[in-house]
Amino acid sequence: MTATTTHDDLPATTAGVAPLLPTIDRPRQLKDLSLGDLERLAAEIRELIICTVAHNGGHLAPNLGVVELTLALHYVFDSPHDCIIWDVGHQSYTHKILTGRRALFPTLRQYGGISGFPKRSESKYDAFGTGHSSTSISAALGIATGKHLKGCRNRTIAVIGDGSMTGGMAFEGLNQTGYSERDLIVVLNDNEMSISPNVGALSSFLSRKLSHRSLMNLKREVENSIKAIPGVGTNLVQLLRRSEDSLKAFFTPGMLFQAFKFHYIGPIKGHRLDRLIETFETARHIQGPVLIHVGTHKGHGYRPAECDPARFHGLGAFDIDTGDSCKTKGCAPSYTKVFGDTLVELAEHDPRIVAITAAMLQGAGLEKFAERYPKRCFDVGIAEQHAVTFAAGLATEGFKPVVAIYSTFMQRAYDQTIHDVCLQNLPVVFCMDRGGLVGEDGPTHHGIFDLSFMRHIPNMVLMSPRDENELRRMLKTAIDLGGPVALRYPRGSGLGVALDPSVEALPVGRAELLAEGRDLLLLALGVSVQPAREAAAILAREGLQAAVIDARFVKPMDRDLILKWARLTKAVITIEENQLQGGFGSAVLELFCDAGFMPARMKRLGIPDLFVPHGSQALLRADLGLDADGIAEAARALCKGVHGQVLRAIG
Repeated sequence: MTATTTHDDLPATTAGVAPLLPTIDRPRQLKDLSLGDLERLAAEIRELIICTVAHNGGHLAPNLGVVELTLALHYVFDSPHDCIIWDVGHQSYTHKILTGRRALFPTLRQYGGISGFPKRSESKYDAFGTGHSSTSISAALGIATGKHLKGCRNRTIAVIGDGSMTGGMAFEGLNQTGYSERDLIVVLNDNEMSISPNVGALSSFLSRKLSHRSLMNLKREVENSIKAIPGVGTNLVQLLRRSEDSLKAFFTPGMLFQAFKFHYIGPIKGHRLDRLIETFETARHIQGPVLIHVGTHKGHGYRPAECDPARFHGLGAFDIDTGDSCKTKGCAPSYTKVFGDTLVELAEHDPRIVAITAAMLQGAGLEKFAERYPKRCFDVGIAEQHAVTFAAGLATEGFKPVVAIYSTFMQRAYDQTIHDVCLQNLPVVFCMDRGGLVGEDGPTHHGIFDLSFMRHIPNMVLMSPRDENELRRMLKTAIDLGGPVALRYPRGSGLGVALDPSVEALPVGRAELLAEGRDLLLLALGVSVQPAREAAAILAREGLQAAVIDARFVKPMDRDLILKWARLTKAVITIEENQLQGGFGSAVLELFCDAGFMPARMKRLGIPDLFVPHGSQALLRADLGLDADGIAEAARALCKGVHGQVLRAIG
């Protein structure tokens, strides 16, 4: 399907008029366009985004919501000299299209193609790399301060969503900006959502807007009353009109941002190019920090995304006409779904179980739990640090908090995990979804550090399941344990194994021998267990007998079983989807060292010392030597006495 295909739900190009988008390669070219041309261009950009995401997958609803906003920013400001920083960055597609990457846009999120997030190495127009939320204001303030120190008068603009405003770091940035009185423009993109609908007092405050009719009725009544005052009425009405902006600020979130010493403008309609351009032109000339409050709609211009912005926030390939997913029917349930269903099942028998997530109710698989147990489910907004300490507080009152957070976002709550949970040995369960390689979202979202940063914390138990049934058993084990536990599982569908009718806990620290073999030991963890078993089958056909152990636990490890088979085979390969530094393989080496034993030959397979790019999970695993063929290749080399890592180079 090409970007020029017209559908009922897509904006159609004006009949007989040549498209504008092929003529735009740099933002400065926008300045020669009329308002009507810009509106036509917005429709063409929407069509390109919809068609590309329908084929490649990606973040659709947030990008459709900021087409006009992005056009207006690039029309008014002089990028890249004026720096635009996109918070999170999953709304930067229009920005990429306008900044020399239109021809590359069909490669979006594909291996070797352009990233789905801003990336400094990709373009000079990407002023700051983003992928996690609430960082834009701090980064923009640093850039603006650097420009000031160099005597540069160009502007710096941070675009942040109201969902990201629930993160504490955003307010740290606001506080410092107001104190420094630095020239900085913050555009608050208010669509009343992050991924799921926003929650919390701040969200309610940001949404407190007077309707135009209410404001006009109030204004008319006040003016009529004042005019009736003999002698001074007319003058007072003029004073009231001059104070109209202050009146609006009182009834809108302006007073919050004015408390941070920001000039507040808004709320303004985010899909009206004329209003946006006029407002940005005004803001350009204001000294000191400015906050522009813009109201937008997620999914704007594509009916299925407007009706279900949460599902269309980020998704795989889909049919444009219906909005239906192109996933193959009959697939095994995802690990996320199995986790959510199992938590509901366990909570039915234990009222102490509570669930906590950080603005990822759907992404973490907790919709059913929230529906069944609304008083025991807490969405705290994009605030992972708060989520962990909130869970610790609940644990002190006898509850069993289950904190469901993506692996990549757990990094944001590292200090709280150590000091507020593990130091006090509180029974908090960390369920880290998307552990390992996540695919097309790339380096900002790969969950490849958690084994390293979790396993060395005292009191922590750390485990990872090989399939969906083992995930159920590990969740039961974690909840019953009575101390800090981290459970990591991958993105995507399970293996399709049968699920036990009742959930039984596992013995803590017990690995499982899946296959015997005399020539070498394949010691694997989590998602790497299945390719290890497949590699063993490949090797068996070649006459090499490989033992396979599912380690299950990174901490504590099954010392006896691992040492027994390492001594029998004298050749060991560890396999993990985690950084090699400090990960599972390192833990095995430490076990051998402490036992005074070292195999004759050993290799560690995992992620080398680099940030893995975006691409499909299967392709990345193949490039890293973590699929069955790569493991078999490493085993052959090991058995031939070839030392060192056997890993393909990855770009």
